[in-house]
Amino acid sequence: MTPREIVTRAIEFRRPCRIPLENFGQASDVVLIMPDVVKPSQAAGDEALDEWMCRWEGSHGNDQGQVKGYPLEDLSSMDKFPWPDGNDPVRYKSVPKQLEDLSASPELRDKYVRVGGIKFLWERMQYLHGIENCMIDMLDGRRQLDELADRILQYHLDLVRNLHRICGSRIQGFRFSDDWGTQTSLHISPELWDRFFMPRYRKLFDAVHECGWHVWMHSCGKINKIIGRLIDLGVDLLNMWQPRVNGIEQIGREFAGKVCFETLCDVQSTLPAGKPAEIEAEAELLLRSWGTPEGGFLLGGYSLDSVGAPPGTEEFVLKTFRRLDPYQHGWSRAGTREAPPMPGTHLRAD
Repeated sequence: MTPREIVTRAIEFRRPCRIPLENFGQASDVVLIMPDVVKPSQAAGDEALDEWMCRWEGSHGNDQGQVKGYPLEDLSSMDKFPWPDGNDPVRYKSVPKQLEDLSASPELRDKYVRVGGIKFLWERMQYLHGIENCMIDMLDGRRQLDELADRILQYHLDLVRNLHRICGSRIQGFRFSDDWGTQTSLHISPELWDRFFMPRYRKLFDAVHECGWHVWMHSCGKINKIIGRLIDLGVDLLNMWQPRVNGIEQIGREFAGKVCFETLCDVQSTLPAGKPAEIEAEAELLLRSWGTPEGGFLLGGYSLDSVGAPPGTEEFVLKTFRRLDPYQHGWSRAGTREAPPMPGTHLRAD
C-alpha cells in the first residue's frame, strides 16, 4: 500500500496494513499544502498581525503565542473591517506549484495530501471578539455575533471551493482546529453549541465532503459531550492530544469504530514526564481502546520540546507504537492486539 492508501484505509475503516503516521518527519504518510496569507494593507509590514488583524504576542519556536487585543471587540465596526477574501486569486497563487513539487518528488508523490493551518469558527471568533464577549453575546442572542460567525464561515466555504477548483482530487483532506474543551468540560453548554455552532459546522463539513475530501478536526480539552454530535455531522478524523483528560477507555467504549482518531500519549501529563513504562502502557491502552481491526487510528506527532518532554521522547514514542502496531502483529477476536513483550528501555532514570 502507498502512504496515501494507508491513511485513507485507516480513516475509512478499510484495514490498513499498519498505523499511519503524521508529523514524524520523513516517516510521515501525510503532507501539507497551504493557501497563501494575504494581509490587508493595514497589516503590511507588521509581522505580529495576521490577515485577520489579530495581534499575536509571545510566539517562539512552535508556540504560536496568544492574541492580545481584539480587532472586533466592538462589533459595530464590522462594516469597516478589512475582511479576508476567500475568493482572492492571490491567496492561491502558490498552490499549483506546491502540488507540482509534491508530484515531482519520488518521496512525496504517493503521500496523503491535506490542507492545514486553518483556525476555524470558535477560535477565530475569540481572536476577533474575545471569549468573554462571545459568550455574553451568545447568551444575549445578539444578531451581530451571528453576522460575525457567518462571515468567518463564508470565508472558509470560499476557501474550500476554490481549493477544490484548483486541486480537485489531488487533495484528500481538509484539517482545521477549534479547541472546545477546558480540563473538565465544554466552554459552553451542549444546548447552546447545538443552536449556534452545529448548523455552521454542518455547512463546512458538507462542503468538504462535496469535494470528495475527508474532514479532519483538531480539538483539545474534554470534549466528550460533542464527540457524538461531530460524528453525526460527518467528521472523519478527530485529533485529540489529551486522551487522559477525555478518558481513554470511556472514549473507546463510546466511539471506537465510529470515527478515526489521531492521537498519541497525553501531551500534558504522560509525555512531559517522559517515563518509558508510562508511555508504553498508555500507547498499548490507546491502541486497544481507540483502534479497531478495520482501522480508526492514526499516530500524530507533536512538538514535544514545547511541553518540556525529555530529549529522545519523540523517537521512543514512534518506536513504541510501531512495535505495538496491531495491524502488523494481528488482532485477537476481542479486538486486542497481540504484540511481543515490551523491552525495558529507558529515556531517563526514574
